[in-house]
Amino acid sequence: MAAVTSCELPDYSRLEPEALEIVRKYRRLAIVGASPKPERPSHQVMKYLLEHGFEVVPVNPGQKEILGQVCYPSLLSIPEEKRPEVVIVFRRPDQVPPVAEEAVKVGARVLWLQEGIVSEEAAGIARKAGLQVIMNRCFKKVHQIAESRPAASSTP
Repeated sequence: MAAVTSCELPDYSRLEPEALEIVRKYRRLAIVGASPKPERPSHQVMKYLLEHGFEVVPVNPGQKEILGQVCYPSLLSIPEEKRPEVVIVFRRPDQVPPVAEEAVKVGARVLWLQEGIVSEEAAGIARKAGLQVIMNRCFKKVHQIAESRPAASSTP
């Protein structure tokens, strides 16, 4: 039997500067594991991001459309003109390495694993190909923090 590892919820008071930079810089996103169910975190995050001007492509092989957006079965099936800069993942950690491989193949810049998701294997795949990796952080929460803070300046 595999060892069970727990994932502590992140401390948002000590946020990595690169996480804030990513939510400010990139606008084209894919959400792997997007759900049509309003009670699901992936649905709530997607709705928030669409309301805040992000282009969001949902990825879920069981759906045709989520929140009015065409849904694709995989990252590789997204048309080139819609390919994401950031791949946000709502999947169990053991399901993330293949997603990281697809993120590399579609030319994503960032692999973002949502709160509660940590996969060192996936992170290694992404980093080896030059992608930035954020793990165990909610893109929506980081965006809300970024919106409430001024962008980095030269003054302390």
